[in-house]
Amino acid sequence: MILEQITNNHSDFLGTLSHRFLDDNRIQALKKFEEIGFPTKKDEEYKYTNLKEITEKNYNFFATKEHHIAKEQIDELHLGEENFDYIVFVNGELHKELSKISIGNVEMLSFNYALNDEKHKSVFEKYFNTIALENNPFVDLNEAYCKFGFFLHVPKNTVIERPIHVFYLSQNQQENTFYNTRNLLIVEEGSKVEIIESHHNFDESFVFTNSVTEIFAYSNAKADWHKLQNDSDTSYLIDSTYAKQERDSLATVNTFSFGGKLVRNNLDFIHNGENINSFMNGITVIDHEQLVDHHTAVHHKTPHCESYQNYKGIFGGKSHGVFNGKVFVDKIAQKTNAYQQNNNVLLNEGATIDTKPQLEIFADDVKCSHGCTVGQLDSEALFYLRARGISEKEARALLLYAFAHDAMQNIDIEPLKQKVSSLLAEKLGVDLVVE
Repeated sequence: MILEQITNNHSDFLGTLSHRFLDDNRIQALKKFEEIGFPTKKDEEYKYTNLKEITEKNYNFFATKEHHIAKEQIDELHLGEENFDYIVFVNGELHKELSKISIGNVEMLSFNYALNDEKHKSVFEKYFNTIALENNPFVDLNEAYCKFGFFLHVPKNTVIERPIHVFYLSQNQQENTFYNTRNLLIVEEGSKVEIIESHHNFDESFVFTNSVTEIFAYSNAKADWHKLQNDSDTSYLIDSTYAKQERDSLATVNTFSFGGKLVRNNLDFIHNGENINSFMNGITVIDHEQLVDHHTAVHHKTPHCESYQNYKGIFGGKSHGVFNGKVFVDKIAQKTNAYQQNNNVLLNEGATIDTKPQLEIFADDVKCSHGCTVGQLDSEALFYLRARGISEKEARALLLYAFAHDAMQNIDIEPLKQKVSSLLAEKLGVDLVVE
């Protein structure tokens, strides 16, 4: 079991590192994890998500570095974009020859570079693990074992013109493999950047990825992070993302879940100034025995801020969806406008969804709404399309496509919007003309 391996492998893992700043932190983080352990269904936050499938397997903590990833394989993962930048990690290592960055050298966008470069080290140490929740055992586990990932510090009044796609690839692993990826994004005042993140397992063995991302958006900054989750049925992903915003900033996290055996997305937004806008959108389309769990939280700590959550789910086969969205409005956070909606369609009797939108409001001058729906396709709308000569399969797909489509309306990256649209059509099993 992985629980036993975590302790047994840690001393060997520390011996492979040269990150003096993190050594003491790693030891303390492991102790905290050992005290808590993996969540079980007895924990309120995981009552609908059983992690036994992940935790009862054994994993290799030291991934084989050798790979035979061809450029053509990566080209197939691209979104059809010619003007994007991208950074590629394979088996836990940055590969410059597979990456393309126009804003500087490739190394400057890596975890290891930030820790070892004098210019960036102080920035990294200032922000690392300062907003990630202390009561999340997966954050502790990540801190104990992380050693690679994406790092970007965007200076004041800088616009990064090209979106950056961060690829995490695993290949040539003979055993189940455990990765702890770490991302850190700091967007200073008046700056703008868009990031796309995707994980891909090319092996038949299982991959368990425990990813933690911290995003800092300063005054008048715009930070967008898009998660494209379309991995194989031999992949598990636990993703914990935290975004802290200062006044007049705008931050978006879009999560598009189409693949992976078990995916858990923990998403927390923290407001630290007035006139903040936060957007969280998600589309989940899964089948068979897949599970996707979205847990979101927005902490409205200051007045005159807005947050929007819009999650759509389509579940077939024996798949299982979970949505637990929380909005906290402090007493001081007057004039808050918070919107939260989760709509779901079940395509089969074996598919299930557990949804629980929540509001905790301590201010009296706010506009907050939440809601959820669970149902099947509108029989009248289906009949209307059938009456016009459209086959049942295409009619169902058209209705489902329209149902999910509004959750991608705030994607500014056109190739990404096209990719999500095409994946949605592919998952629905029809050829749709995507505009």
